[in-house]
Amino acid sequence: MRILPYNRVVKDLNGHSPEGFLGELARHGFAALKGPSSPEEKGDVSMYVGGSWYVLDLESAGAPGPEIIDSLDCNLLQERILGPILGIGDVRTDPRIDFAGGGRGAKALEQLVDGGKAAVAFSMYPVSVQELMAVSDAGAIMPPKSTWFEPKLRDGLLIHEI
Repeated sequence: MRILPYNRVVKDLNGHSPEGFLGELARHGFAALKGPSSPEEKGDVSMYVGGSWYVLDLESAGAPGPEIIDSLDCNLLQERILGPILGIGDVRTDPRIDFAGGGRGAKALEQLVDGGKAAVAFSMYPVSVQELMAVSDAGAIMPPKSTWFEPKLRDGLLIHEI
């Protein structure tokens, strides 16, 4: 069993052009540097917009809060970019956001954006088992769509007749 990232795709840039969105990120304290399609460490997120991959340091706009949930990359992305810049209030109900399980890879994210089904994609660094355990030990609940477990259990593996 392993935990893979649960990536995000957003259908529009909340009224911004790709260049305007990059400028808005800079105004919020994020330096969008061209980089790889998958983040190399916790605290970074790779972003695909305007046909290029960028890396954002999620903590560059300030240190996370004191709770374990505050330091999770998916929470930092929501609190610092998805909410304030892209206007995504609730990832559970907002129709403008969708998710792509980590097994699909960066090419699937590129295809969604290049094909016009999304305007921006975020490739996440996976939550660690230690973070998952720390959230559980704190009696907290993981944010929605924060973990993608593999391998998945097969459907129909067990059958119980009633």
